[in-house]
Amino acid sequence: MEIFLQQVLNGLVLGSVYALVALGYTMVYGILGLINFAHGDVVMVGALTALSAMTVVAAAGLGLPGPLVLVLALAVSICVCMLLGFSIERIAYRPLRRAPRLAPLITAIGVSILIQNVAMQIWGRGYRTFPALLTPTPHAVFGATITDVQIFIVLVSAFLMSGLLVLVHFTRLGRAMRATSENQLVAGLMGVNINKIISATFIIGSALAAIAGVLVAANYSIAHYYMGFMLGLKAFTAAVLGGIGNLGGAMLGGVLLGLIESIGAGYIGDLTGGYIGSNYQDVFAFMVLICVLVFRPTGLLGERVSERA
Repeated sequence: MEIFLQQVLNGLVLGSVYALVALGYTMVYGILGLINFAHGDVVMVGALTALSAMTVVAAAGLGLPGPLVLVLALAVSICVCMLLGFSIERIAYRPLRRAPRLAPLITAIGVSILIQNVAMQIWGRGYRTFPALLTPTPHAVFGATITDVQIFIVLVSAFLMSGLLVLVHFTRLGRAMRATSENQLVAGLMGVNINKIISATFIIGSALAAIAGVLVAANYSIAHYYMGFMLGLKAFTAAVLGGIGNLGGAMLGGVLLGLIESIGAGYIGDLTGGYIGSNYQDVFAFMVLICVLVFRPTGLLGERVSERA
């Protein structure tokens, strides 16, 4: 029972990050009908930018406490990723808005490869150690263990997801985003600046990606130029699982995928004597993707389909 509870806690931590990244995929898809495969690489840029900012602060010898250094690094990371997300939309996707659907998809893959290679030139190919600015004090919960860093990840993710729901459903910007998602032409005739709304969607998603990148790097204490690829694929799987285009679905899908991975890799691994374990962790995620696409392509909460006027 302790093993099962431990994997559930691990799954909640992992799923919180998946949900945070999946929101970026589902927001862009809900408005443009585009799968932004470069989103995972924005997560990577966020983690490595925060690491560089921490290095600069440490070299300056200011003697700041760890949490304050983390906040400063996170602020720099968010600004850089917001600028990156805006640039991706403005340069790569906006000119192809009326192109055949295959063109933006290929462009997204190309942008992803470009960002990875630029990051490799800037930060190198090797793994970079992410400093432990928050003390990972362990806490016992009915025989399982969870650290302060993991609790911080879950709480921050829950706060950001709740804030995004409030933004989308109770603010003027959110109403404009929902109107654009329903019908861009009609929203434009009603006075909504479509270009600004789409850019804002990319900026918000990139800010969430930056925070997710820092949380992942803080949890595993490493960052590297390729870290966003697999994380992005799994977050996309989470968005499809919950119902891509649906914010609540992305959150639900992220948490469920994290639980499935952790239980599959840990609990089932122990039951099979390690024959099926952490080495097969990625298999569980993509098995879920295949099953969802075969048996329920619209996801658990259903895809939000726009009604055309």
